[in-house]
Amino acid sequence: MKLTHRLIRSYALYTLGFLFFIYVLWRVERATGAGTWIGYVFLFVPIAVYAAIGLLSRTSDLVEYYVAGRRVPSVFNGMATAADWLSAASFIGLAGSLYATGYDGLAYMMGWTGGYCLVAFLLAPYVRKLARYTIPDFLGTRFSSNAVRGIAALSAILCSFVYLVAQIQGVGLIATRFIGVDFAIGIFCGLAGILVCSFLGGMRAVTWTQVAQYIILIIAILIPVSMIAHKDGLGWVPQFSYGRLMARVETLEQQVRDAPPEQRVRDNFRRRAAAMQARLDALPQSFVEEKSRLTQEIADLRRHNGPLRDINERERALAAFPRDAVAAHSVWTQQRDEMLLRASAPVPMSEAFPAASDEERNLHRRNFLSLLLCLSLGTASLPHILTRYNTTTSVASARRSVGWTLFFVALFYLTVPVLAVLIKYEILTSLVGERFSDLPQWVMQWRRIEPYLIGISDMNGDGIVRWSEIQMQPDMVVLAAPEIAGLPYVMSGLIAAGALAAALSTADGLLLTIANALSHDVYYHMVDPSASSQRRVTISKILLLGVALFASYVASLNTGNILFLVGAAFSIAASSLFPVLVLGVFWKRTTRRGAVAGMVAGLAVCIYYIVSTYPFFTQLTGFSGARWLGIEPISSGVFGVPAGFLVAIAVSLVDRRPDAYTRALVDYIRHP
Repeated sequence: MKLTHRLIRSYALYTLGFLFFIYVLWRVERATGAGTWIGYVFLFVPIAVYAAIGLLSRTSDLVEYYVAGRRVPSVFNGMATAADWLSAASFIGLAGSLYATGYDGLAYMMGWTGGYCLVAFLLAPYVRKLARYTIPDFLGTRFSSNAVRGIAALSAILCSFVYLVAQIQGVGLIATRFIGVDFAIGIFCGLAGILVCSFLGGMRAVTWTQVAQYIILIIAILIPVSMIAHKDGLGWVPQFSYGRLMARVETLEQQVRDAPPEQRVRDNFRRRAAAMQARLDALPQSFVEEKSRLTQEIADLRRHNGPLRDINERERALAAFPRDAVAAHSVWTQQRDEMLLRASAPVPMSEAFPAASDEERNLHRRNFLSLLLCLSLGTASLPHILTRYNTTTSVASARRSVGWTLFFVALFYLTVPVLAVLIKYEILTSLVGERFSDLPQWVMQWRRIEPYLIGISDMNGDGIVRWSEIQMQPDMVVLAAPEIAGLPYVMSGLIAAGALAAALSTADGLLLTIANALSHDVYYHMVDPSASSQRRVTISKILLLGVALFASYVASLNTGNILFLVGAAFSIAASSLFPVLVLGVFWKRTTRRGAVAGMVAGLAVCIYYIVSTYPFFTQLTGFSGARWLGIEPISSGVFGVPAGFLVAIAVSLVDRRPDAYTRALVDYIRHP
């Protein structure tokens, strides 16, 4: 109780101090004007605070390092878990997804939130009851098998690593926009912020840092949304009143849909898609002709001393040109599909499963439900989330902690759709219909710093910005929201601080999960069981540093959009871990061979589907496969999870029954 009171007092002062910090910077901006220095302050001051918390929480004690001493109060563990959960994908990508896809984006919100019901009822109390340090440790103990432990560790490392890359990529995007450094440099700047939180104190440092990070990220979303809503006449609490704005947005969307200039822009995209289809039909000859044409244009420009800008532009196009006809087919198919998408009439945000035919509508609905299912099951399987409930004081505290987590997550998720609607309204009223010569300052800044995030081209030559001519990546919607709405630049800095807190908090948990799986499950249990506690903690810290560096390198390659990477991580976690976790708790008949076979089958099916259908991998390998039932690669878990269950059950049934000790252990896990 003393600890709880001390924590409440400390974090209340911290919250007031942060609000005062925002107020002071706002006053300074009003007096001196906006400047890049605001971005630096909002990025580096919070990192310094996190570093101080990490330094004060340093420890070499094994229980403190792995599970924060199992003494974290349920409210604060719920807050820390919410920060661990609200990643860069949630903070940066979710509002953008709702902005771009409307109803479809709700799959993320419902899937992620609904997954916590599975955590509460199926797994968290039972994981806490066995009181292991990691999820592979839980499974290794349940099945008394290092083979199960090893495959579980591999699965935990793989899904956590993919998720970690997405977070570090988000950090790089934030640093690039707000302090103007190169994307790769921004990634390594963020790496320092991740390491200072987790390197010295493990789970103990990460827990208290994540509570501080949640406070920043929730303030960073609530204040700008309230200010934008108040400006648009919705009051200071728009979560209860933004339906009125939705009605106005729907009217504007209908006008955009029916306007003749918009239809001409869409016709232009349709013609381009047809030209790309003709190029696809002419493969492989068209590949040779296009490459020869580019090479010849560069040679002609050099021979006639053409403009250096034109030469550089074509050289970049040649460098990015597909390496062979197979890769060209994949790249050009993707470009054709993008043009066809832009050629289609815009879909209202509130319209569910829009399609031209019943078959397309069914496919759309199938993908929506598949994604929702994968995200729910993935939430219940993520090792860095389940491990958090090992830090609570008891099984009952773990249950309460899940409830608090849902509360803190819901506070964020009820605000995100409001922001998506507000920004769409701002774009439709303040950008669409403007002359290209009068583009807002924020458009020019984003096009200069990160041109791939926003593109506006005058497709029909009338000099007026049309909705169909705007191509804005979802990842920039939240980061650019204050600028789009005309708020003080301090609000942009605040958004950056919130996005950074979301990315760092999740990255800390993921990094610690990977390092602990390697040091505790692989090194201690499978390599050197006689290792001392001090040596195990030291090994974990060394591995943590190595994994962080490697993840930063992979993130610098820009392997995919943040939401896809996160979705893929959820599918991998669900396919490999969910079946064996549920069967291990609720079916005594599950054997170690069944667990191994189930994890391998689920993981293999999931990874095969992603590699054979996601464009980045098909271009990299030259191998592509058909989409089963038309399901998108992000939802590969919809095949991996059933495969894991079926194989685990089948192998367990033909295998010898578990011994009396294993049956007694399952009884102990399931009952008080």
